[in-house]
Amino acid sequence: MPREFPRSRRIEEQIQRILSDVVRTDVRDPRLEKAMITEVEVSRDLSVAWVYFTSFGTDIEPDSLAEAFGSASGFLRSRLARELTVRNVPELRFKFDDSLRKGEALESLIDSAVALENDAAPDDGDETKK
Repeated sequence: MPREFPRSRRIEEQIQRILSDVVRTDVRDPRLEKAMITEVEVSRDLSVAWVYFTSFGTDIEPDSLAEAFGSASGFLRSRLARELTVRNVPELRFKFDDSLRKGEALESLIDSAVALENDAAPDDGDETKK
């Protein structure tokens, strides 16, 4: 059974908070205006941080966002170096998080299944038996 690493969890939370603030307030790339950091995972030795992101709008392609994050990674890493409480700042690797879109698709499927079930169910009616 793997051990829990509370220090790495704290570092993940710090990285997510810092990057979210920096992307929201300081990054000037228009492609990142609707970007949102959803999760951060760090390696055990804290040398690599996988940053998961998504977008608010559906008009932005994940590849375009990944490219924007890649071009801003030096700036983001330098901001992390200023605010993070570790000796070595981890390398940032960005991955698109499509769980929100999958969740929306699943919700749509559930809604349509419920609607079909309601249409197919016999109407008990409000009539009282005499």
